[in-house]
Amino acid sequence: MISVEIPGIGQMQFYSLVLDFNGTIALDGYLEEDVLEQLNHLSSDLKIYVITADTFGRVVAECKDLNGEVVILQNHLGAQEKEDFINSIGAEHAVAIGNGVNDCLMLKKAALGIVIIGGEGASVKAVNAADIVVTDIRQALGLLLNTNRLKATLRG
Repeated sequence: MISVEIPGIGQMQFYSLVLDFNGTIALDGYLEEDVLEQLNHLSSDLKIYVITADTFGRVVAECKDLNGEVVILQNHLGAQEKEDFINSIGAEHAVAIGNGVNDCLMLKKAALGIVIIGGEGASVKAVNAADIVVTDIRQALGLLLNTNRLKATLRG
């Protein structure tokens, strides 16, 4: 668990991290550099889930050394499935990270939604659904590894 007191908001406790794959932790089906190491470091405090439609068919190979679970969507659109998934694990204690339209519902439902504007860009809808916007997945994971960054960004 990661626990952080946000001035003006209160205590936040996170048990799970749910990440989109393509455009969020991967570009063109390949994990971004150093992301696996950061995720595995976070796995000592959070249950890690990678949820994806697997557009490039590479998620299983790319995440074979992940200390977490890969969830491949049944519906190629996936927005409702992602929301249902985050609700099933306890959205009120989850962090969601994504970049696409199909991430909007889970970003809104999560206790903390972070959108990545990376190499694939980000949907305006996803940006509007998130609590925090960053330009790189390593920055997003850094917020969880150093929670004082969360305090600085979210304080009321």
